Amino acid sequence: MESPDVTRGQIAAMVVRVCVVSAVTYYSAKWMLSSMDPNSKMRKKAKQLAEQQLKKLNSTENDSGKKFRTKDFNEHEVMIASHLVAPEDIDVSWADIAGLDGVIQELRETVVLPVRHRELFRRSQLWRAPKGVLLHGPPGCGKTLIAKAIAKDAGMRFINLDVAVLTDKWYGESQKLATAVFTLAQKLQPCIIFIDEIESFLRIRGSGDHEATAMMKTQFMLQWDGLVSNANTCVLVLGATNRPQDLDKAILRRMPAQFHIGVPRDVQRESILQLILQSEQLHNSVNLKELARLTPGFSGSDLRELCRHASMYRMRQFMRDKMGDEHRDDLGSKGDGQVNEQTLQNCEQLEIRMADLLKSLTIMKVSKFQSHNAFMEKDLELD
Repeated sequence: MESPDVTRGQIAAMVVRVCVVSAVTYYSAKWMLSSMDPNSKMRKKAKQLAEQQLKKLNSTENDSGKKFRTKDFNEHEVMIASHLVAPEDIDVSWADIAGLDGVIQELRETVVLPVRHRELFRRSQLWRAPKGVLLHGPPGCGKTLIAKAIAKDAGMRFINLDVAVLTDKWYGESQKLATAVFTLAQKLQPCIIFIDEIESFLRIRGSGDHEATAMMKTQFMLQWDGLVSNANTCVLVLGATNRPQDLDKAILRRMPAQFHIGVPRDVQRESILQLILQSEQLHNSVNLKELARLTPGFSGSDLRELCRHASMYRMRQFMRDKMGDEHRDDLGSKGDGQVNEQTLQNCEQLEIRMADLLKSLTIMKVSKFQSHNAFMEKDLELD
């Protein structure tokens, strides 16, 4: 008969073996499932990005003094948090926007001040900031810049929502992600949820919509209604679009504050040109008022591209002349083709001239004309 000690040892060894086998089986199955999941890499990357952004938020003072940690958020909120932008990372301010003084003043009074002075504006429900703001107008006129400047001025966290993140092939995941957008924003408040090209996501609903898309839109609007009903929540949904007519009426109702950012006029274009060229070397021949008069229909981004073309033309001409001089002075014995900063600053050859700007304007007008013709031809073919 075996001694009791031997029996206890065998039992203990068996228990250890079972525990080891169970642990190996568990971790092997977990590894296999994670390796088979096509979204596992994306989730890991999203978690790393979220941790970086939350560290930045923790490094700055916040109203509640609360420290944010990834373990305080569920996996769907972490996915959304990867698109979070801290206020100090936003490099756009009102000084970077020209020609929109009236709109900026109204936005600051309507949105920024009620957020920065919440205790004062909380005394009346009519004074509080709207839960939805829509910026609409032609492309390239500064809608995205304005959205970032609002977040910077108000000191709000900024979720730059990528609509593609909300789409998931697994049933029900899109609704969970749509819910996570708002639950995360409430945990991080004051917060802006910015949706660029909002019409691509919340366009007019129809009978031909896919079931999953319709459910995601419905969930998004239900969560949005929760913000409206909760007066103490400091979360703002900010949308930008150049096709407001494509937005669902239910979305327009949830965005009571709507601002049109139109194509700049002559005076506004002159202000934009002054801002773009304020740090550039300009020749005395440059007449910004005349250039503004010659650019009707140009947006802010068009004007920047015009100035960039003119500046690059000067730089290319300068480099050609320098390379030609070095070649004449026997390449290899004189310099290595590098130019010091002092030479660039004092070089009159790099000064942007009016002729350069006019040449760039001519090229852009030809390009616009050709693009317009191609668009018209496409429409005629469709007809």
